[in-house]
Amino acid sequence: MRLAWIAALALPLCAQDYMAHARRLATEVIGIDTHIDTIQKVLVGGMDLGVRTNVGHADIPRLKEGGMHAPFFALWCPVYFPGAEAVRRTLDLRDAMQSVLDAHPDQIELATTAADIQRIVKSGKIAAFLSIEGGHQIDDDLRVLRMYYKLGIRSMTLTHFKNNNWADSSTDKPAHNGLTDFGKQVVREMNRLGMIVDLSHVSDKTFYDALTVTTKPVIVSHSSMRAISDIPRNVTDDMLRALAKNGGVIGINFGEGFIDPKDAEALRAAITNLSEAPVLFGKALDDYAAKNIHDDMVAHTRVAANVEKVADHIDHAVKIAGIDHVGIGSDFDGITGPPNGLEDVSKMPNLIAALLKRGYTDQQVKKIFGENDLRVIREVTGR
Repeated sequence: MRLAWIAALALPLCAQDYMAHARRLATEVIGIDTHIDTIQKVLVGGMDLGVRTNVGHADIPRLKEGGMHAPFFALWCPVYFPGAEAVRRTLDLRDAMQSVLDAHPDQIELATTAADIQRIVKSGKIAAFLSIEGGHQIDDDLRVLRMYYKLGIRSMTLTHFKNNNWADSSTDKPAHNGLTDFGKQVVREMNRLGMIVDLSHVSDKTFYDALTVTTKPVIVSHSSMRAISDIPRNVTDDMLRALAKNGGVIGINFGEGFIDPKDAEALRAAITNLSEAPVLFGKALDDYAAKNIHDDMVAHTRVAANVEKVADHIDHAVKIAGIDHVGIGSDFDGITGPPNGLEDVSKMPNLIAALLKRGYTDQQVKKIFGENDLRVIREVTGR
C-alpha cells in the first residue's frame, strides 16, 4: 500500500520536472516562429506590443515568456486589396512595424540575417524578421519586390488564399498549372536578392515548380501534415520528402483544422464558401479590412486540437523529413482557434514539455525551435 502511494506521488512530480525542464529550455532556444500575424493588431487596433495584454496571441512580453525570441512578423495583406492597393497596404504594415521598432528599441530590433538574429537574441531583445504573405503584394513588378527587400523584408509567401497572376494557390481553382514564366522569374529574383521563398498557401503544382526553379532552400512557413488532417493547406508526405531534399524547413501551423481532423471539416467548408469581397479603394477598403480583422481578433473558435496533437504533427514531420527540416509556424494572431494548451505564445513551454516526454533531446528541441530555420536564413541571406 505504501509503495502504491509513493508511485502515485511520483507521476505528477515527473510532469512537473518536464515543465521545469521545458521552461529552462525556452530560455536557451533561438525561438523562431516562421509566421505570426501580430502586426495587424498595431495597424488596425493601434495596440502597443510592448505591453502584455489578453488580446490576441502575442506581444513582446508574451513572446519572451514563451521563449519565441525571433518571430517572422507577417505583413499580411488580404487578397481583396488589388494591385497598387496591395502595395500601399504592405507599406502601411511596414510602417506599423517600424512604429513598434521605434517605440521599443530596448525590447525589439529588426533582423535581416541569421547573424542579426543571434546577436539580437543574445542581447535579450526580440529579433523581428519580416515576411510578406502573398505574392499579389508585389503587383506583378520585380521592382516592387526589390524595394521590399530594401525595407528589410526577407521572406515572401508566393500566394495567399486566391491565385495571383503568376502562381496557383492551394485554396483556389488552378489557373496557371503552377507557376507561370513570370512566377519563375520571381523565385529566381528572390534567390538573387537573398529573400526566402515561402511555399505555404501554394498549390501542390506550384510547390513542385518552385522547388525545380530555386537554387536555395525554401520554407513552408505555416502548414501541417495532410496525412493527419486532410486540408489543402497541409503538405503530403511526398512534399515533405521533396522539401527535405531541398534543405528546407516546414513550420507546423497550430490553426483550427490544421491539427485535428475533428476540426478540419469546418475549415474545408469555410474555404469552399469564401465570399467575394466588394471592389473598394482607399479609405473604404481600409475600413472594410479593419472590420474583418477586428472581428477575427475578438473571435474565439472552440477546437478539439490540443498540444499533444501538435506534437503528433511534429513527430510525423520528423519521421518523414528528418529532424533537420521541422520548425514552428504557429500562425498566432492569424487564427481564431489555437490548440488547447497553446492558447497564446506564452504557453509554448507546454509544447516543449510534450516533446521532452516523447523522448526528444534538448538539441533536437533546439533544432525545431529555431536552429533549422536559422540554417535556412543563413544559406539564403548569406550571413
